[in-house]
Amino acid sequence: MVKVISLSNAAYQTLKRLKRGNESFSDVVLNLVNKEKKDSLLEFAGIWKDKPEMDNIFEGILHERHNSRDRKINLKW
Repeated sequence: MVKVISLSNAAYQTLKRLKRGNESFSDVVLNLVNKEKKDSLLEFAGIWKDKPEMDNIFEGILHERHNSRDRKINLKW
């Protein structure tokens, strides 16, 4: 099913610049939408699971947190 949409001249020119070869405007729009989905932070969920080097990094972070101390700050208004 084909739908007609209206674009500003700037939007049209931007899509036209993104178009490659015989690619349709529909393909350009779909590629942009799919790229946006791929850039989701959820894509990285669980990426460090079962990585021994990350265990060492997290242990170091916890060690530094444990050894840090609170500082008193005196704010005068």
